[in-house]
Amino acid sequence: MKFFRKIFLAIKYFWLPIILTSATALTVTACNPANFKSADAQVPQLVSSILSDPKTFNYPLSQESPNVFPLIYEGLITQNPITAKVEPALAESWQISDDKLKIVFTLREGLKWSDGQPLTVDDVLFTYNDIYLNEAIPTDVRDSLRIGKSRKLPSVRKVDERRVEFSVPEPFRPFLLSTGSPILPAHTLQESVKTKDQNGHPIFLTKWGVDTPPNQIIANGPYKLERYDTSQRVVFQRNPYYWRKDAQGNSQPYIERVIWEIVESTDTSLLQFRSAGLDTVAVSPDYFSLLKVQEKQGKFKIYNGGPTSSTSFVWFNLNKGKRDGKPLVDPVKSGWFNNVQFRQAVAYAIDRQTMINNTFRGLGVAQDSPISVQSPYYLSPKEGLKVYDYNLQKAKELLLKAGFKYNNNQLVDAQGNRVRFSLLTNAGNKIREAMGSQIKQDLSKIGIQVDFTPLAWNTFTDKVSNSLDWEASLMGLTGGLEPNDGANVWAPEGGLHMFNQKPQAGQKPIQGWEIAPWEAEIGNLYIQAARELDEAKVKAIYDETQRITQENLPFIFLVNPYSMSAVRNRFEGIKFSALGGAFWNIEQIKIRD
Repeated sequence: MKFFRKIFLAIKYFWLPIILTSATALTVTACNPANFKSADAQVPQLVSSILSDPKTFNYPLSQESPNVFPLIYEGLITQNPITAKVEPALAESWQISDDKLKIVFTLREGLKWSDGQPLTVDDVLFTYNDIYLNEAIPTDVRDSLRIGKSRKLPSVRKVDERRVEFSVPEPFRPFLLSTGSPILPAHTLQESVKTKDQNGHPIFLTKWGVDTPPNQIIANGPYKLERYDTSQRVVFQRNPYYWRKDAQGNSQPYIERVIWEIVESTDTSLLQFRSAGLDTVAVSPDYFSLLKVQEKQGKFKIYNGGPTSSTSFVWFNLNKGKRDGKPLVDPVKSGWFNNVQFRQAVAYAIDRQTMINNTFRGLGVAQDSPISVQSPYYLSPKEGLKVYDYNLQKAKELLLKAGFKYNNNQLVDAQGNRVRFSLLTNAGNKIREAMGSQIKQDLSKIGIQVDFTPLAWNTFTDKVSNSLDWEASLMGLTGGLEPNDGANVWAPEGGLHMFNQKPQAGQKPIQGWEIAPWEAEIGNLYIQAARELDEAKVKAIYDETQRITQENLPFIFLVNPYSMSAVRNRFEGIKFSALGGAFWNIEQIKIRD
């Protein structure tokens, strides 16, 4: 999530609990977060942690997870991560037309932004018409709004002061969920969309960077930004104008402040949690046994939601294009990577069960599909999905069949080139670094030399989403119940089509970019599934996409760990879920006296 969201789920606060995609930790700083105070008094607060600094405070341009936006923004609707039901958010209700081509939303009365200004239908129109649907603004949100083979976008119009109508050119089953994207403030951002820089680009593209004073970031969610100290922390303050109230009429959320400490070591996060400087911590498998025996003494509970909704995978740069006349990938290596038998051999050579037993301490399951196991559209191996269980003999047979040879146990191609490539991942995530080390060792058993290189998160994401200067990577994506939330991964033009990335708006052009037939087929099937209203047919279509992905392996899926978090017992109202984590309902959570 590019993140590397950007599979934006309508599930609010999905990223508040710590997610595998970038991992989290807490640092030992000069200021103990438990003692962080406002100018006047100590207030009820939740102290969590993230691995790296935010890259932007501009939601449409964000491509990372976790990010600040689930705490400071809401959309028209949300999705309950436990019941999977679509629920009202800024819109109190909606009506879908009989022909399924229109949805009319009715906003709640009296909505306000965090600066006290009214939040109106005009903000909804601005958000969609001027930002999400504006081709001059490179946002992955637009991918989730494109409809059908034509990739047309919806139209949005004002009905009256409280109602707004969305129209689609054809029935689009997932469209309701697409309206969960955050609504943004027209009164502070509209001018930046209209004003162009010297290159003709909207100055919105440089608006609300991380150097923006936090009090200028206008929010509509339960919290607003209070302060950001680079490489130290992000602090959120309760939004006094947030619309939610409890049954007694008390304003929510109850927790006054949320603090994210910024660090680069999960070991430090564990240390701080055990010393009570942190209220919650993601429980990775290597921490589980240690923390489990301390639950009672440490006054916390470990929540286990079963397999996470995230994915972890190795993938190769399949892009055959050039920039400024120079190939993005060495043509020799590109030939290897684009050979499906080579990718299948790599998949067979990775010992996922040993990875589960050793790195994950048995707290995970093998993963074989890009669709989350919680989704009704998931195709399991029992239903015929192809799997790549560890088989070195099979791997070597595939390589020999593909024209590779062995020279003193070293794999070489038909021209005698030694098979060697670099594998990147984000540094600081011990689990992922251990996975990479094992992959390096496993592939050496079939004669492949892997140069495993963990990089700082921002450097890593810049390579895989901007410069495209990489060969192979190890990473993860978040997922959810609706596969179409990942349409921008599978549409060849999508912003997260990482294994064969088309240049995005504002990036240098690529010459000779090609789409493989199986890539196009997956993209077309996702379009068909979005059009189809018969659930049995939708399932059959997504089943086929999973068969194609497992046959062609744009991603070599690895392990799906259990979703676990440790949370102090003083927090009331935790409803833990693998999809939402511990604090998806943060506005309802209280702190015991």
